[in-house]
Amino acid sequence: MSLERIFKALARLGLSQTDARVYIFLALKGPKKARSIVDNLKINKQQIIHSLENLQNKGIIIADLDKKNTFSALPLEEALDLLIKMEKKQTQAMQESKEELLTTWKTKDHQDS
Repeated sequence: MSLERIFKALARLGLSQTDARVYIFLALKGPKKARSIVDNLKINKQQIIHSLENLQNKGIIIADLDKKNTFSALPLEEALDLLIKMEKKQTQAMQESKEELLTTWKTKDHQDS
């Protein structure tokens, strides 16, 4: 699978372009400090910090507590599994919300219009 296909798949699974680039960089290069990520990807520090937080919240990168500001990525298979699981949960929540909205729509009989 080409890196472009992986990048697009990660984007379809909810990662921003920056998040996908950071994840792929870490997955390919191994643990790196935030400064190294900024320097290699040529993305400003604030965007990298935001991206690292997003990826940690999703559980697909990990901060090394022993080495300050060092981050590593889960293997691609594990990351994809986690992202797919999150997408499934979001889809289920949207489906449940849809049912509630339709019930409200039907019972209100459009009185507010």
